[in-house]
Amino acid sequence: MKYVFLAVLFLNMLAFSCKGKKEDPKKSQQAPPPTVDVIVVTPQTIPNTVEANGTVVAGEFVEIRPEISGRLTYLNVAEGSRISKGSVIAKINDADLRAQLNKVRVQLELANITVARYKKLLDIQGINRADYDVALNAASSLQADIGIIQANIAKTVVRAPFTGVVGLRQVSNGAIVSPNTVLATLQQMGKTRIDFTLPEMYANLLKRGSTVDVETEAGGGSKKYATIIAIEPQISTTTRNVLVRARLQEGTGVNPGSFVKVYVDAGEENGMMIPANSIIPDARAKQVVVVKSGKAKFVDIETGVRQVGAVQVTKGLNAGDSVVVSGVLFARPDGPVKVRSVKKLDEVTK
Repeated sequence: MKYVFLAVLFLNMLAFSCKGKKEDPKKSQQAPPPTVDVIVVTPQTIPNTVEANGTVVAGEFVEIRPEISGRLTYLNVAEGSRISKGSVIAKINDADLRAQLNKVRVQLELANITVARYKKLLDIQGINRADYDVALNAASSLQADIGIIQANIAKTVVRAPFTGVVGLRQVSNGAIVSPNTVLATLQQMGKTRIDFTLPEMYANLLKRGSTVDVETEAGGGSKKYATIIAIEPQISTTTRNVLVRARLQEGTGVNPGSFVKVYVDAGEENGMMIPANSIIPDARAKQVVVVKSGKAKFVDIETGVRQVGAVQVTKGLNAGDSVVVSGVLFARPDGPVKVRSVKKLDEVTK
């Protein structure tokens, strides 16, 4: 009887255990496929604009320096003011030069008297021709010395080489200066230029007289235009860039030395654009996720022109491909995906 009771108890426990296993959820149940948004790639005309960094350069620029050494006796540097060409900026003490000039003039006067006397003696054959020539040469030499001294006196006056705006004064009146001393700077503000560089592959786009767009920070990000006036014929062997100079339109109010963005029109080309955030960077290549037959396919691509929030695809995609633009991180190779909506490019790149 005892053994019958144990057998019945064992059978009941076995039945309860089997019933509990049937009620457990299936551990192999799969998660739902990720939901994604896509855009349908279509060919379109893409404007190609090359962006470069530029620097504003004054129309004319010079560091004002004296030509000779000496003490400043006059200094007229009205900082930040406009001066005309030929205006006297500084004067160096020339007392010693003028003293030398007076001395040589006295010597020249005596030499001329000697030449006149020898000429009369030569006419009556009172002296030989050689003595007369020596006196004449001495007078000519003194006349040349006067010209040299007068040139040095002229160098003591520092004048503005062109009309422009004077910068900050670097010295004070009474200072001892030399040709290495910078008194101030002078810049011509009316004909502002821009220097910028482009890779040599775009050198064929540059032509003298063509215009480029310029974006200045001083103008609040507004765009102006500049006309190309010169192109450096020698391409830099270090950077492989070509140097270009353009003249900025009048009235921009940009100070020399300012940083600007230069945009060069490289024409138009046909291609396909996708959002930049849909590209998966990889160590070997760039990839995007394409939906085909409800599954995610990872495709290697090559890119070209870049725009705000969008990138041109030059290789890897075909017209009509559905590229995932949201939920890219949840997609798995050959894994199922659920398309929630089809977006337009401008909706994604805003």
